[in-house]
Amino acid sequence: MELKINHQSGIPLHMQVEALIRKLIETPEFKNGAFLPKEVELANRLGVSRNTIRQATNKLEYEGKLVRKKGVGTKVAEKKALSTGLDHWYSFTQEMRERGVHVENLFVKAEYVQADKKIADFFNIRLNKKILKLSKLKGTDDEPIVFFESYFHPRIGLVPEDDYSRPLYSLLEEKFGVLVVRSNENISASLAGSFSKRLKVSVHDPILIRERYVYDPGDRPIEYNLGYYRADKFSYSIDIRKAN
Repeated sequence: MELKINHQSGIPLHMQVEALIRKLIETPEFKNGAFLPKEVELANRLGVSRNTIRQATNKLEYEGKLVRKKGVGTKVAEKKALSTGLDHWYSFTQEMRERGVHVENLFVKAEYVQADKKIADFFNIRLNKKILKLSKLKGTDDEPIVFFESYFHPRIGLVPEDDYSRPLYSLLEEKFGVLVVRSNENISASLAGSFSKRLKVSVHDPILIRERYVYDPGDRPIEYNLGYYRADKFSYSIDIRKAN
């Protein structure tokens, strides 16, 4: 595969590098466990700075597609049991509505917090920058189903006083002109632990954790979201069709 980007293009260099690496890691060589070229080598071959390479690979690392081994290099991450980017996806409320289930907000809190390293790297902002965090507990008849924690890029302009009783992505589009078009998701399972009281389950009960990275049409990060689902109340299904 040719390693080349267009320096005359209006597309930012780090986005071109990211797109190139996405294609690179899908090739048989790298799928089978080969290490990527070192940062300095990639930077020299593409004619960009090492910071540009790092900006692109940071995003892929935090999507779970790459893993760095200190002193060794960067390689394609092993695929998790479930990791999917769906072509068509909804908010949780819309998902449940389509199944004929009415869910309500049992708890809502919006507040400013400081961005930790993971979120700062994903949003490409400085560590500890003030960002909006939205926490929502959703369920039916006072019975919790899922607890969400969402963090938003500061450029959007969300404030704690916004109306979070309405569907989130409708709010983003109608008030802020922000359209979400893609998400990358990682799904895992865990014990309820510290979320047991919130979800009204035992600390030893299983829960499903969905980590979601959300992007706009320009592939800019919009939201980092964590959803903690009660395993006895929610299942995650994927429809897979064989390619022609």
